Amino acid sequence: MAILITQQTKVLVQGITGKEGSKVALQMKNYGTRVLAGVTPGKGGQEVHGVPVYNTIAEALENHPGINTSFVAVPNFAAFGAIEEAIKAKIPLINVLTEHIPIQDTAKAIALAKQTVRIVGPSSIGIISPGIGKVGSIGGDDPRGVFSKGSVGVISKSGGMASEVSWILTKNGIGQSTVVGIGGDILVGSTFADLMEEFEKDPQTEAVVLFGEIGGTYEEEAAELIKSGGFTKPVVAFISGLFAETLPQGTKLGHAGAIIYGEKGSYKSKIKAFEEAGVKIAKTPDEIPGLLNNQVSK
Repeated sequence: MAILITQQTKVLVQGITGKEGSKVALQMKNYGTRVLAGVTPGKGGQEVHGVPVYNTIAEALENHPGINTSFVAVPNFAAFGAIEEAIKAKIPLINVLTEHIPIQDTAKAIALAKQTVRIVGPSSIGIISPGIGKVGSIGGDDPRGVFSKGSVGVISKSGGMASEVSWILTKNGIGQSTVVGIGGDILVGSTFADLMEEFEKDPQTEAVVLFGEIGGTYEEEAAELIKSGGFTKPVVAFISGLFAETLPQGTKLGHAGAIIYGEKGSYKSKIKAFEEAGVKIAKTPDEIPGLLNNQVSK
């Protein structure tokens, strides 16, 4: 069954006439995702890879009422307006590729979407349900060698590691139900805990792998969900950033969200929270398949 991306997914690309939007639209089509329309203000009437372009989402929905997912690939200064337009159009799933969106714009978008629309991102590599479809640039032009259909959900802050973990699982004969790159910004529309609640309800998913990193508290929130009984399936976690334990507090590393203040968000804090929740901890990504053995069907 998978989560987020299913056989019923029908996609609109906001920013389809741009370089990234055009490239990803073709990738999605080639993987079998139904891309029904694109939107770029002032470019209505054009086509990109056979996909009709409209000036507004309202026009796109009038012609393609089945659209239920938006992929946002617009410049950061235009991102809030694009996301706001998709939210107001009540498109259920919005995947935001755009990076460097001002944090106040992200906060406004998340508040506007709350409990009505799911945002994945910003700075998201995308979402893939192997063998069904993908939204975003996850897996690049040909995801088939990296991702395989199966029973393990993967959630990662890092786009590159979403693919790396999936490839390690695939090499070891363990397929994935859905793989989600949530983005590594300080604020993201869908957290580990948010998506774990979706995986909990998914009959295809038997276990979940979390790829976290130092900074923020999303991993600790996931651990609290498990401890409270909100997630009951096996979980394996890997936290990157052990070396950062020797760096000064407040040091920024990689993603915007990788900032530590005090103990909160530290490597030790996340590992402790997961251990207390009964989560199996991988010291390296290559250990993940072994920790999943006997817990999932391959």
